[in-house]
Amino acid sequence: MVRSVPSRGGRPLSPSAPTRRQLQQERAESSAPSDSNQAQPIQSDPTPLSARAASLERRRALTTSGKAAVLAQGTLGAGRVRTSQDSRRSVPQQPGWVRRDQKSPRALSSNSKRSTSSRATSSRSTSNRAVFNRRHPLTDSHANDHLRSYELEVKGRFERIVPLLQKISALQHHADFIDQAQLLACRELGFDLPKHILERAWVRPLDMRALYAWCVFESHRVFSDAFFQNDPLAASSGSEAAKTFERFLLDCGFHLLDVTPCADGRLAHSIAYALRIPFSSVRRRSHAGAMFDVENTVNRWVKTEHRRYRESIPNAGSQDTRYLKVVTYHFSSLDPHHQGCAAHGSDDKLAASAGYQRLLDFRQAVENSFCCGASVDLLLIGLDTDTDAIRVHPPASDSSTQLDRWVSAHDLYETTSTMSPDQALIQIAEAVESGAPGAMDVGMVSLITRLIANNISQIDYVSDLHGGPYPDAGHAERFIGVGIGFKEVHLRNLTYFAHLDTVEEGAPDLDVGVKIFKGLNVSRDLPIPVVIRFDYSSSVPGARERAISDCQRVNSAISNRYSELVRDGLLHTCLTIRDRSQTSPAEVVGSTLDPDVQEAH
Repeated sequence: MVRSVPSRGGRPLSPSAPTRRQLQQERAESSAPSDSNQAQPIQSDPTPLSARAASLERRRALTTSGKAAVLAQGTLGAGRVRTSQDSRRSVPQQPGWVRRDQKSPRALSSNSKRSTSSRATSSRSTSNRAVFNRRHPLTDSHANDHLRSYELEVKGRFERIVPLLQKISALQHHADFIDQAQLLACRELGFDLPKHILERAWVRPLDMRALYAWCVFESHRVFSDAFFQNDPLAASSGSEAAKTFERFLLDCGFHLLDVTPCADGRLAHSIAYALRIPFSSVRRRSHAGAMFDVENTVNRWVKTEHRRYRESIPNAGSQDTRYLKVVTYHFSSLDPHHQGCAAHGSDDKLAASAGYQRLLDFRQAVENSFCCGASVDLLLIGLDTDTDAIRVHPPASDSSTQLDRWVSAHDLYETTSTMSPDQALIQIAEAVESGAPGAMDVGMVSLITRLIANNISQIDYVSDLHGGPYPDAGHAERFIGVGIGFKEVHLRNLTYFAHLDTVEEGAPDLDVGVKIFKGLNVSRDLPIPVVIRFDYSSSVPGARERAISDCQRVNSAISNRYSELVRDGLLHTCLTIRDRSQTSPAEVVGSTLDPDVQEAH
């Protein structure tokens, strides 16, 4: 080592690397040419430096700066000194993600002994994986595969209807038409076609509209039966997923989660897919524009609180937990002026403000009726129908929310894509807290963090399944669901919901649905399939008969309201009831496609 020049006080300094002046003097003395060599050109020393000498050269260069750093060999670049002793790759190497499937024993061995420098390489590999494979560290790939299989199975059944009917239409004048038609239907869809419709093909053209509606109703029946019998989403009441989430919800300080999405079919999957919540752990009731009925919601709140005090379900009334009411509006990131919420004229700001105002009305109704101690918590969520990415408006502890401030799951996806799962969750939680207009409850932060983390899996799900945003940016529902029930519907663009007790009170929701299906079906000369559902409790005497009566009443009102469509065979209904106290599937109790009953004389 070289001892530095003593300081002004006379005390010698500690041994250190040579100063710039010392290095320059040393270079000048060692490189002074002799008289005999002055005429020869300067040659670099062909003898390579030893490892120790090369190390000292690098140290000297790094401890000096500017033009004083002179190297005997090598170059200075990219933040470190390189010499001829440094090993260099003979050919340019491809990024790691290009050859991610080619694993050698050496690579596996080196991965098992990861050093500090290799962790930086791992970070870059994670970044490449996020960019090229579009897999976020929080993404649950196993759940995505399971949900994908279920969606493709159910929707595939509906997608096969039109091709099947086109084949049957070409056979209607064959001698064995009925046998061939039934064979095709059983093979493609798994059920028989109505024989009383097929038998008329020899006297008049085959009623393809009636057959289409029948196939839709039967396809709904098949997947509905499988849903209640097999629990394909593994989220029924009492399932491990449901119990885990309910415990988490109580830990967050909420004893019930009541969600109102828009009735738009593009939000039908918002619980099981977009938010990844077990469907049995949530009270869901869809309405056009998410404009839920305040009085009915207050009644449901009363029943919930009464059960807590009487039965301690889901927890005792003495425990300090709250009823959380959520509104989910929607918007389109790709075509905001045409593919937004139809009930609000594709105006995102109006959809958010109207939903939030309805939440405030509900809270005020509860407080006015049962005093401020019976308050509820509120949450506003937006869903991008193109990508399923959510944006959450974090509320302060007093439920105050700013409509122009939200936390975007899509932005957080990009920000945290190269982090570890734990780091990503911390980053999400910090973003949630900073997005609120005031201090937040810890439980609300935890819940929103979990919802955003769950939604990250859905963002990858959509991207992987479709290679980008959804190809069906607009409506593509298969039928309209009218009444109360439909717990089995959790797929996007499968059903347009019109929850109602009477057609008169639910006319706005139903009219929007019929308008949508005029564009989807009637424009193609296909009918509008409407499934009417009323759930009942078998523990209540006479409940089943009243449910059937409700179905018939609503069916009659629909026939009167849309009489022209019904007369032209462009609207058909199927009446179903279901015992909600059991896990049994729905029961069909009538249809406009039933054969005419001949009266006896």
